[in-house]
Amino acid sequence: MDIKPYKRHAYYYETDKMGIVHHSNYVRILEEARVDLMTQLMIPFREVEARGLMIPVLGVNLEYKYPLRFDDEFEVDCRIEEFNGCKFTISYTVFNVTEGKLSLTAQTKHCFTDERLIPVRLKKKQPDIYEKFEEFYKRKDDLS
Repeated sequence: MDIKPYKRHAYYYETDKMGIVHHSNYVRILEEARVDLMTQLMIPFREVEARGLMIPVLGVNLEYKYPLRFDDEFEVDCRIEEFNGCKFTISYTVFNVTEGKLSLTAQTKHCFTDERLIPVRLKKKQPDIYEKFEEFYKRKDDLS
């Protein structure tokens, strides 16, 4: 399975008075990249939610390196760094293609729950989703 980086340009409304993407908008960019990753893994969010699963965010960690400005092209690489069948961590690198510089490194922590927010073990309840996550997670060492 070949996972491609999420790519787009920074929008004007995302910038602040200094002309750079406001720090709060990076969390949205990470969510866009995560939704794209799920689609590429062939488990789109719409399907996950239709099956009664939720994927709440448990934590976010961002480290800003170099700003994105209006209309800068950027790409986001995602990796599943940790996965135990219920909880998982995704790491991100946001690269400013226009400037040729690393803009951000980040991590988000999540878990799978049912609609009542009770944790779900995928291997037992949704084995096909478990297998796709596990396959991509195991590839992290090959990508290093």
